[in-house]
Amino acid sequence: MNGVTTPMLEERTRASQRVTLVGAVINLLLSVLKLVAGWLAGSAALVADGIHSLSDLVSDALVWFAAHHAAQEPDEEHPYGHGRFETAATLGLGILLGLVALGIVWDAVQRVSKGDYPSPGALAAVWAAAISILAKEALYWYTILTARRVNSRMLAANAWHHRSDAISSIVVLLGILGAMAGWPYLDAVAAVVVGAMVAKIGWDLGWEAMQELVDAALDPEQVRAAEVAICSVDGVRSIHMLRTRRQGHQAAADVHVQVDPRLSVSEGHMISIAVEERLKEAVEAINDVTVHIDPENDEVGPPCCNLPLRSEALRLLRGYWPDLPEGHDIVLHYLSGRIDVDLELPLARCDRDEAVALREYLQQALEVDPRFGDVHVKYRLDAPE
Repeated sequence: MNGVTTPMLEERTRASQRVTLVGAVINLLLSVLKLVAGWLAGSAALVADGIHSLSDLVSDALVWFAAHHAAQEPDEEHPYGHGRFETAATLGLGILLGLVALGIVWDAVQRVSKGDYPSPGALAAVWAAAISILAKEALYWYTILTARRVNSRMLAANAWHHRSDAISSIVVLLGILGAMAGWPYLDAVAAVVVGAMVAKIGWDLGWEAMQELVDAALDPEQVRAAEVAICSVDGVRSIHMLRTRRQGHQAAADVHVQVDPRLSVSEGHMISIAVEERLKEAVEAINDVTVHIDPENDEVGPPCCNLPLRSEALRLLRGYWPDLPEGHDIVLHYLSGRIDVDLELPLARCDRDEAVALREYLQQALEVDPRFGDVHVKYRLDAPE
């Protein structure tokens, strides 16, 4: 069952696409502003920054594409949903930030080696760089607040991309002001420092996305909250093999839950439903839960995988018990590497001495086959027809 309702997905998609559209428009306007001002002022750094802003349009298109696909419902080709589209986009943005960092450092080295600094008196370039800083910082806060509201790491990655653009514009502004004040090398020093900062951001985002792609677990605190929630469900004796993995802004979990070994199938199923609901309430990120109901801890108990299934087991029992009374029912319990057998008879046949003798006879008959364990004889009161 999908844990995120369609209205929530639609709101998340609209918010992501709205933020991305605003970012694309601002990037386009800033690109034109910086290219024109850089050309008029003779500032190679500002022209390069304008080209850098144009490259941001590519990342905006990537985010738009990912936001659209991540919101789609599961289908035959993607039965677990499309959340990994967002993860892949976050990884792509992390790589893009790394390339931006390399570009900043490389540009600084090139300008030092060529002596190509912003020309003194480039007032138009100063204003263009200042406007870029303010616009990009505002865009960062707009995007990061939306990312936190809709819980999107992809939007958070794009927000940091906007901030890296603001920082690169600071580098350009410092370079221009440094040239105007007679300290041209200030631009190169600041560029290297900022390049390292941007590279760190890109690495953090890329590494987190890579962890999701290789199915890394949720944070230890979230896993512990999940364990507590499951164990609080009535009927759960213990849990084992709890596994979690991230899927974009959501997560999946599967767990083995140990219950009373002689519960009915329907009661065990009801417990699994309660575990699923309690787990989703306790950990908001989890929207996909698979619960395995176990009659015992199959991590430590003897395996039952080689035991005969029902049709074969009944054939064997008929061979060991050729004189069973009419109207009987047989319930099989696969426990501790053996099959325990409940033989149910009509209450009308109930006689204590005969029941004890019958059980001893049936138990003795199964001693030749180690695959069978204890035998229990029970009597039932049938409902009137």
